[in-house]
Formats: sequence, C-alpha cells, structure tokens
Amino acid sequence: MRTFLKSVYFIFLLIGITVIEIHAQDNIAIDWKELDTYFENMVSEWDLPSASIGIVKEGKLVFSGNYGYMDLEKKQKPDENTLYAIASNSKAFTSAIIGMLVQEGKLDWNDPVKKYLPYFALYDPWVSDHTTIRDILSHRVGLGTFSGDNIWYKTTLSSKDMIKRIQYVSKAYDFRAGYGYSNLMYITAGEIIKTVTGKGWSENVKEKILLPLGMTRSISSIEQLDIKGNFAQPYARKDGGNYKIPWVDWDEVAATGGLISSVNDLAKWMIFNMDNGILGKDTLLSKSTRNMVWTPHNNRMVDHTKPNDFNRHFNAYGLGWGLSDYHGRLKVGHTGGYDGMISAITLIPDEKIGVVVLTNGVKSPIMAATYYALDKMLGLETKDWSKTELKRVDANKLKDTRISDRISKRVLNTKPTIAVQDMVGSYESKLVGKILIEKKDDKLLLIFENAPLLKAELSHWHYDVWKINWLEPQAWFSFGTIKVNADNNLNVLGFDFDVPNNDFFFEELKPVKSK
Repeated sequence: MRTFLKSVYFIFLLIGITVIEIHAQDNIAIDWKELDTYFENMVSEWDLPSASIGIVKEGKLVFSGNYGYMDLEKKQKPDENTLYAIASNSKAFTSAIIGMLVQEGKLDWNDPVKKYLPYFALYDPWVSDHTTIRDILSHRVGLGTFSGDNIWYKTTLSSKDMIKRIQYVSKAYDFRAGYGYSNLMYITAGEIIKTVTGKGWSENVKEKILLPLGMTRSISSIEQLDIKGNFAQPYARKDGGNYKIPWVDWDEVAATGGLISSVNDLAKWMIFNMDNGILGKDTLLSKSTRNMVWTPHNNRMVDHTKPNDFNRHFNAYGLGWGLSDYHGRLKVGHTGGYDGMISAITLIPDEKIGVVVLTNGVKSPIMAATYYALDKMLGLETKDWSKTELKRVDANKLKDTRISDRISKRVLNTKPTIAVQDMVGSYESKLVGKILIEKKDDKLLLIFENAPLLKAELSHWHYDVWKINWLEPQAWFSFGTIKVNADNNLNVLGFDFDVPNNDFFFEELKPVKSK
C-alpha cells in the first residue's frame, strides 16, 4: 500500500491512489509516483520482506510508502502505522531525556558518571573517575566499536549488573582520543536516568516525549506488541533467502535501542527535532540542549584528498546523533540494527526535510532509500542508489570468506586429545558470567547461564575444536567453534571462541574453568 499526503497545488488520481504534487523547495517539483515506483522496485531488488518509508517537509508528513509484506507467511502488507524496532535510533531519545533533566537542574552534562553510579568502572581507575555524561553519549571513552556487546545481548542480567562488568572490556584507544561506538555507554546513560528520576527509561520516554508528541503507537517492550497490533515480523537471512525469527526482549537495554515505532510516529519526532524541540507553545528542549546534542563531540576523519558522493567535509558524532554535511547542508541522523530489523532516520534541518526508513530484514537498503529521497527533495542530480548500494553490499559479502576459510581448513578423521568428561563443567567469563558445558543423554551442550537464548549443541569439528550449533535462530552470527585449552598435563583450563561476525565478539569472553 502506498499513501501520499499533503494538500498543496494539483490533486489528481493515478491508479486509484491520490497523489498530491508539492514543491520541496522553490522550483522543485517532486514526481511522487516515480519515487513510489523506485522504492517498490528497490524492495524487490534487495529481496527485502518489507519497508515503510516516510518523508517530512515543513512540518508535515508529505509521503508515506509501504512495500512488501510485514509477514511473508500471512502476506500482510505494512502501512504508515506498522510497528518496527528502531534499535539505535532510540539513542537520540536518550540524549533528549538527559537534556531535559539538565534543564530541570537534576544533572549536568559534565557531571562524572560516578556521581550517580558509584560502581561505574572502566579499564582504568583515572578514566573511570573522569568519564562524564557527555563522554558516554559521544562514544569517546576508549572502548572499541561494539566491544563488550555480549554483556547485554540476550542477557537476563539487570542493567546495573551489566554496567558492573564493563570494567573488564579492554581499552581500544586512549580516553577521548578516538571513536568507538558503545551500546554499553547508553545502557549506562539509561541507568543514570533511572537513578535521577526514580523511573526507568521506558517510563521517562513515554512521559517526556511520546505522550507530548502524540506518538501513541510507539512502545518500548515487546510485551506490548500484541496489544498494539499491526507490527512487522523480523527476518534474518540464510542460504540466500529470508526466514522469520522471534522478536527479542530488549526492554532492559531500551536506552540503547529498545524503542518500537512507526512512520507516522517518527514523522512527529523528526518534525519536533527540526522545530528545535518546540512543540506548539511548549519548549521541551531548550536552545542550549538543542545545540548541545547537535554539536560535534567526537570527530571522525574524512578523506579530503579525493571526492565523495556527498561533497562531505566533516563527519562527527554529537550526543545520540550522527552529524555530517550533505552537499553543503547539515545532515543529522542515525541508523539502527535490531535482530531482523534495520532502520534509518535522517534530517536536513535547514530545509526542514526528514526521511525515515523502517525495514524488517537484515539485508536492507536503508541508506539507498534515504539518499535517493534526499536527492529528489533537494533537487540534486541523483543516481541509482539502490543498484549502487546493492552492488557494494553483495561485493562485500563475496569478499567475506571468514567462514568458508575456516570450513576449508577442517581436518577430517581426527579425534580430541581432551576427553569429553574433562570438558564438562562450569566456566567463568568476566564479561558474561557462567558458561556451562553439560553432557545430556548423547548431546554435549553449551549453556550461557545469563543468556539462555544462546544455548547450543557442540559437535566435534577437529582435534580439540568443537562446532557450535545454535539451538535458537541467531540474526547476527551463524558458524562458530570453541577450542578447548589444557595445560601440559591435559588439565582443562578453559576455551576460546571463534564466531566470525561483525557485531558480537565472542573472542572477548575467554571463559576459564572453575575449580
């Protein structure tokens, strides 16, 4: 279903769909039917289950396009109210709540984290003492991108217990001397919000943002999905096709990525931000807060020696927002990745233009759709972004031979030197806690005590290496092994993980056998 909104200029009918032409800028006429057809073809080209795309301009939702099926089995089509997980696009809501608390005098941007969470610790005591709220919101504390994410992923731990384990994540670069995207720091920010207000992140975001903005469909718990209805199903990929996977509970880590929303609701969020935090006669975000979250706090290098597709001169992270320039205009935005769902929110504040792309697949053209929409809205010469980005994604997949390399190096007809009964037992990882290897009937099981959805069956691979066969669907990783380690007397010491993927670094876990 495709819907087009805005009452300006010429109204006419095309194939039973009402299309309204508007001028995004002076002398720029948008061919909405062409844009709609492009997105429809794009979803097909990418073999994407579904996408819902919204464009706002001058305070109104002027385009809403909905494509594919939000449930492939039931052939259900999405609409502008269909719910998708927006994952890390939730981070901008977290920084906005922090800003509101600053406005209320309940905390300061430069307050040390330990002022509110005395147990907070990083890899170094001095760094732990001097890390501020601005530091944790701008990914500059010294942790590597995604490092330590196994602490929170699919865990049953409380946020407080997750934060207590951050001290065991290794330093990737010096404090405030680099960029390392850290979900753990936004979980920490959520706990600060809870400590200061006495309410969880979900209650705060509902009271301070969702209800005032009229984002009545948006939720932060999968337990509310059936109540709301009209929600997309998440899909992962295997053997070149899509397959349905379960929704995963991110309630406890909502501050880093737990919001579930729709095109209609996120249009209100985009408009609110481009109105600088002013809602009608109410100023929810002060001038100081707006400037703070949209000021570069952590700069990333741009190659100035060669041209780029966006005439980009700077690339930075503010507080909960990515910042760069797009053909001479400020671009503010973020992307998000949830198990089986990818999203993007992008704003061009000077032109009052915003684009939201929500999808329910892990091979997703979120930026292709965004760039094509922006170029059209800005009257720029555009290219076939879908074809360009798809070619790049497919090429990168072909280059990634990590799994095939490992499979090719398997040595057949070998036997382990360490007996299964010696492997069985309890192991301790400083990052995730207890990991068990258990023998049950004829099966050898790998069990994460604090993350039961990561349970797996082990099968012999070669020598003292065992293949991990996940018992639950996993969106971000597939093939993996463990290597059992022993001392010179063949006493088991622990084991090493090897799970090649780009998101969750199992090699950091380093489980040691309990005595």
